[in-house]
Parts: sequence; structure tokens; C-alpha cells
Amino acid sequence: MPAITADTLTLPRLAGPAPTDTERPVRSVTTGPRGYEGEGFPVVRAFAGVNARDLDPFVHMDQMGEVEYQPGEPRGTDWHPHRGFETVTYMIDGRFAHQDSHGGGGLITDGATQWMTAGSGILHIETPPAELVESGGLFHGIQLWVNLPKKDKFAAPKYQSIEGGQVALLSSGDGGALLRVIAGDVDGHAGPGATHTPITLAHATIEPGARLNLPWNREFNALVYVLSGSGAVGPLGHPVQQGQLVVLGPGDRITVAADGSQDSNRPALEVLLLGGKPIREPVFQYGPFVMNSKSELIQAVEDFNAGRFGAIPAGALMPHRPLS
Repeated sequence: MPAITADTLTLPRLAGPAPTDTERPVRSVTTGPRGYEGEGFPVVRAFAGVNARDLDPFVHMDQMGEVEYQPGEPRGTDWHPHRGFETVTYMIDGRFAHQDSHGGGGLITDGATQWMTAGSGILHIETPPAELVESGGLFHGIQLWVNLPKKDKFAAPKYQSIEGGQVALLSSGDGGALLRVIAGDVDGHAGPGATHTPITLAHATIEPGARLNLPWNREFNALVYVLSGSGAVGPLGHPVQQGQLVVLGPGDRITVAADGSQDSNRPALEVLLLGGKPIREPVFQYGPFVMNSKSELIQAVEDFNAGRFGAIPAGALMPHRPLS
């Protein structure tokens, strides 16, 4: 799991707690079921079974892989529409190609993030590049959907390419954890992602026996998703493992600790930390559309069918299917 690595001894250290700081308690731990997305790539439905009020402003999240594809096996999505939210694709291992109907696109690879504001409407595709389909290889990433408030539902579509080397890197107080801040702010260090909805998104690697304790905006909710490995979360040390999502209660800080012994294939605890300021508006979702009312969903379907989301560009990227 390369993402972006660094010598934690040379990085800025997270500040310790103030005397008045409180730890965020664990409210729930859920295990995401496994399924398939797009043309058939395996995912873990990270938010399944979690109350939408605890997730707000997030709508959906899939862990894509972790899977070692054989030649000819990699799959992605074909062209499809979105409206009313932002998609965030973070590639930890492997490569994913993106293109959209508003000129955005590129290759998302180890540690990079593609941030697409669907806003008023967009068409896009995400698919493994031809060389990965032909050769096979490791594929692992996250796709997160961030809701937009009513005032921004029809914002102009936008695309951000965030390379792995652009993220803010921090170290835990004991030097045993590496924190990559992709968006938002942690302890005064801001990530490069520009968001309509105030959020924080970070990826931490915690070495066996190490502990990560970090400040968290009191106005934000707080979620910890375990990408791989095993450990404990919260002041009481609730045990967690790969594929589990932790919803935390109110407070000033988050604690995540790695077990002293990890699986040989997963030498450290890898977690995604995310939170944001709740929007607290009605959410009506129908497939790739996330709006505030049923009538807006009907309008989204009608606008898509009428071609108002843009057009697939000439010579567009298409899913690569090897010859049988």
C-alpha cells in the first residue's frame, strides 16, 4: 500500500491535547458488505447500515479492491451521469483513468486524488487503462460522494487533479503514524482539495503498536474507516478491523491505535479519517443523482435524457476489453 510515504521523523508533529480537550467516543461500529460496481469490480459498501444523519455531509463510499487482478480481469465503469454532489476518487494502489464531458480527465495513480464537482450535471467515465487490463496488477482505492447544499446543487461542474505529492504530511506525536491530509485542515495544516462543503479527508498509516491522536473540528462529524489491518478506536479502545466504519460522537480529538501484531500481508493499520459540517437538508437520491426533492430527481432524469449534461467527447476514453 504505497500511497505516499515519508520519514515521519522529519515531518511536523501533531500537537498534544489541551487540558480542556475531550476525546470523541465510539457511537457505532459497522462492517461493510461486499458487492460489485460498474462493469463488475469488487467493492466494500463502507456506509451500509449507517444512519444518514451520522454520515451527513457524506452520501456514499466504496472501498474499491484491494484486489490483485489477473490479466484481462480489471474492470471500471462506462460513461454515466451525476448531478448534485461531488465525487472523490483516491487511488492507493494501481491506476484509474478518468474523463468527463466538461474537459476534465487524467490518470489517477498511487496516492493521487480526482475531485469532480458534478454540480448541475456531468457525464464521466472511470476505467482501468488498457495496459493494466492487459497485464493485471494491484488495484485499491476509495470513491467518496460528498453532498452539496441546495445553494450549490447547480454549481458549474469542476475537476481537480490532486497528485500524491501535493498532500500535507504530518506525523503523530510518537512518530509511529503518517497522516496524509487530502482536504480540509488538521492541526493548522491544510490539504490541497478545494471543497464546496467544509470537510476534512485524511489517510493514516499507523505502525504496529503505535497510536495516532489528532485534533478534530468540533463542528464536524467524525468517521474512521479501516482500509486494512487491525487496531482500536476511541478512548475505550473499541477493536476494529478491515472493512469496518466507526462513527464517533462529539469531542475535540480522535484516537486510533494499531495492534502490536499485524497480518504479514498488511504490515500496518491503514485508516481513512473523514468528517464534515452537516448540511441538514433533505436528501433524495436516485442512482447517480443526489437532490433535495423528488421533483428535482425527476428533473435530473429528464435533463439527462434530453442531453443537458453535456456530450461524450469525440474519440472519448472507453472501457478496454482485451481480445478473447
